[in-house]
Amino acid sequence: MAQVTVSLDANLAIDAMMLSGTKNPQDAVELILRDFLERGRRTGTRTGDAADGHRVGPDRPTVQEG
Repeated sequence: MAQVTVSLDANLAIDAMMLSGTKNPQDAVELILRDFLERGRRTGTRTGDAADGHRVGPDRPTVQEG
């Protein structure tokens, strides 16, 4: 797999390390980015997209009371 080098502010790297519980800034950023991408995939799967409009049916009529 290809690797990319990205420069980050030291405070941002430290925050990423604290959030991920790692001691290496590169591992921290990788873990956080992988988690972010996985959440996006889960959200897309759960909510669908514009092509999934056929799954949404018309509103059900309300039950008349009384």
